[in-house]
Amino acid sequence: MNTTDHAILTPTPDTFEQDVLNSSVPVLVDFWAEWCPPCKMLKPELQRLAPELAGKARIAMVNVDEHPSLAAAFRVSSIPALAIVSGGRVVDAWAGFVPKAVILQRLQPHFAA
Repeated sequence: MNTTDHAILTPTPDTFEQDVLNSSVPVLVDFWAEWCPPCKMLKPELQRLAPELAGKARIAMVNVDEHPSLAAAFRVSSIPALAIVSGGRVVDAWAGFVPKAVILQRLQPHFAA
């Protein structure tokens, strides 16, 4: 796991349970690939969002070409695919590029009171 709260995680099949499923805060998981133009558009949005989430949520990026088993486990059929995981389960999911403000709006209901 990364050492700073605002760092973006890059879980592998070996670390996914610890980094995402067992996280004490919600985790926004971005399934992406190098060859995907909307994924490239989304990455800077996530990088700008990460510091705002410190202590409230985390961001994890999963390269579907490097970790197809994780993409399959989440039934990813198009990318970018985003899933909010809280308490070890998916509580929201969508596909396609959305701006930072929309992502934050979807995450906020899952922040701890």
